[in-house]
Amino acid sequence: MSFITRDITSVINQQKDKYPVIAVTGPRQSGKTTLLKNIFKDYEYISLENPNNRSFATDDPVGFLNRYNKNVIIDEAQQVPVLFSYIQTLVDESQIMGQFIISGSQNFQLLNNITQSLAGRVALFKLLPFDFGEMKSENLLADNYLDVCINGFYPAIYDRSINPTIFYANYIQTYVERDVTKLVNIRDTRQFRVFLGLCAARTGQLLNLNSLANECGISQPTARAWVSILESSYIIFQLQPFYQNFNKRIVKSPKLYFYDTGLLCHILGIKSSDVLSNNPLKGNIFENLIVAEFHKKNEHKYLHKDYWFWRDSNGHEVDLLNQNGNSFDIFEIKSTETIMSEQFKAMNYFEEIARPNVGKKTLIYGGNENQERTNHLVLGWKNI
Repeated sequence: MSFITRDITSVINQQKDKYPVIAVTGPRQSGKTTLLKNIFKDYEYISLENPNNRSFATDDPVGFLNRYNKNVIIDEAQQVPVLFSYIQTLVDESQIMGQFIISGSQNFQLLNNITQSLAGRVALFKLLPFDFGEMKSENLLADNYLDVCINGFYPAIYDRSINPTIFYANYIQTYVERDVTKLVNIRDTRQFRVFLGLCAARTGQLLNLNSLANECGISQPTARAWVSILESSYIIFQLQPFYQNFNKRIVKSPKLYFYDTGLLCHILGIKSSDVLSNNPLKGNIFENLIVAEFHKKNEHKYLHKDYWFWRDSNGHEVDLLNQNGNSFDIFEIKSTETIMSEQFKAMNYFEEIARPNVGKKTLIYGGNENQERTNHLVLGWKNI
């Protein structure tokens, strides 16, 4: 497979001459190193995953930055937090734009160091696994969403033709468990795997920490900490509820999603499209696919949009909404390949209570045909 130009390339190029530090974060194996080497071809590359490099930077940060002080990519920079304050001093003195390019796969650690030392000096980007547009550019996006969900979006699967089952089994063992145990003292990885499975079984559902904790046999603070770790490792993300103005009896718990449906399906033991087509979680997994796609496009195109869901205590729900000026664009997500009138009811209900603040009303479904109806837009899943 030839190198796929990532959508985020253009926005990084727009900002690299405006900030002294460019930071790219994202999950392991999402293509950060390949991306940065492609954009910054003349830069020297150094990884702090390498024990010798990490020891040099930790023991002698001044000597390290004397050696690597300009036009350098420092990968897994969060491994040596002490570097950030020294980098701050260097860029303040030099005023050189694009002097340092830093990347990392632990969002919490990287952001914490940036906030403390590099605020106002850094443009921060998130590179997630492939989005639909990137996949289409190389004809990699399957026609059937079931196959797409199973295969997932990690570049290595397509670049090296790795069987998804093998890739995700290794991914969990080498990255998920390793990163997690680095951040918190988890002695029982089996229990953590159970917790990860419980999160997967709740994809697209309201996050209930008490339920997660009780079912896993851990305390609620531990469950909260583990959710936070999975978020900072780019395994899961939360979609927050919108609960202003429209109705006081509103659900205020977030919903849980996975960044990658291939990993999600692997954790659930769903390893073929035939199994997925008959799985009771098919609708949740399809919803996850679509919500994650909006999330990826938001980051890769640097749109800075806010997305929410809305649900009231009577069960009325809008799967996704975002503010567009003074109005809301709202989305209903259904895995069915058949369009039925009842699929528009939730959006129509929301429009009634939110008048006059609703703009476009879009049904995203498991088929391929687009329709422009009088009051709604219908989009096939590949066309969002």
